[in-house]
Amino acid sequence: MTAAVREFDRRVEPGLALVESADVIARACHAMAARFHRGGKLLVFGNGGGATDAEHIAVEFVHPVVVGKIALPALSLAADPTVVTGIAAREGFGEVFAHQVRQLADPDDIALGVSSDGRCANVLRGLEQAQALGLLTVALAGGDGGPLATSPAVDHLVVVPSDDPEVVKEMHVTTYHVLWELVHVFFEHPGVLEPAVTP
Repeated sequence: MTAAVREFDRRVEPGLALVESADVIARACHAMAARFHRGGKLLVFGNGGGATDAEHIAVEFVHPVVVGKIALPALSLAADPTVVTGIAAREGFGEVFAHQVRQLADPDDIALGVSSDGRCANVLRGLEQAQALGLLTVALAGGDGGPLATSPAVDHLVVVPSDDPEVVKEMHVTTYHVLWELVHVFFEHPGVLEPAVTP
C-alpha cells in the first residue's frame, strides 16, 4: 500500500460520517439562520487549532468571499490574546470563553464551540454559559465527541469520528464551510425562518 493510499484511507470513514451527518448539519444551519434573522450574532471559540478555526469561521460570516452574499455578525472569542490571558490570569483558563459570553452575548445569539476531541473544558463551559443565557449552541468535535457529546448544553453537535487531529481539522473546515453556505441559503428564503416553521 502506497503512502498516498494510506493517507486517503484515513479520511474515508470520517468523510462518510460527515455525509451521514447531513441532517444534523442542515438542522443546525436552519436554527442558526433563524437566530441571525432575529438579529442575533455568532460567537465562536476554541483552543489551539480550534482557535484558528474560530477566527476563520468569524471572518467567513463577517466578510463573505462570495460576491452577493450578505455579511452576518460574528466574533471569535479566541482572537484577542490580551482578553484571553487577562481573563485566564484572574479567573482561570477554564473561564476564558464563558466570561466573554456573559459580557457579550444576547439571548438571540449563537455560540459555536470547536474542539478536536470534544474534551476542551473551557469550550464546554462557554457552551454551558451560552445555553444558560438562552443562546443557540452548536459544537464541532472529533473522536467520540468527549464530554461535548453527552452535554445537555449542546443543541447541535457534529462529530468527526477520528483521533487524528489533522483529519478532524480537515473535516471541520468542510463542515463550517457547509454551515456558512446553508445558513445563507436559509437566510435568502426568510419565509422558512418564521417562528411557525422554525424548530
